[in-house]
Amino acid sequence: MDLAARYLMVFIETGGLFAPVLFISFHLLRPLFFLPVVFICISGGILFGTVAGTLYSVIGITLSSLIFYAIIQWMPNTYAKLVNLKQKLMGNHSEFTTSQIALLRLVPFIHFHLLSLCLIEISPNFREYTKSSVLTNIPLALVYTSAGQWLSNLSSVSILLFLLLLLPLIYLLRRKEIIIKWNDFFQLSA
Repeated sequence: MDLAARYLMVFIETGGLFAPVLFISFHLLRPLFFLPVVFICISGGILFGTVAGTLYSVIGITLSSLIFYAIIQWMPNTYAKLVNLKQKLMGNHSEFTTSQIALLRLVPFIHFHLLSLCLIEISPNFREYTKSSVLTNIPLALVYTSAGQWLSNLSSVSILLFLLLLLPLIYLLRRKEIIIKWNDFFQLSA
């Protein structure tokens, strides 16, 4: 495993400008593959380190947000449907501040573009949306890219030990009910 990780790092280091461009474009393709933003940011920390990974993730996430803004402005009926869905999920009078959205972006279970929709609602124009988007994306990229860097510093043995310790927990926390069919329980004697 260490050999594969080293091979990947050498490939990225020798990739020059192509590796960051590929990583940023992967941020743009992320919604098509239904991948969470957190996964891509952690991958950036593993591949590029905290500083470069955070920078590339902020660029990629911001470009993704700007594309979302352009698509929403291009399709006003979809925008109205999404606002209606947001109101059903969060209530009619829920307007968040930029700092609240920055904190909500740290929660991996909240959809990224739902929060982008909230930013569109509170931003009067494209310039303010872009500024708010960059400010809310920085904490997300920094926290999860740092987590990726931390994971990359672990040795293969420690990751394997962690996974082996996790297996008994998965077994102990399983659903503990047995379903027996009526005919199997009351076997008819012939």
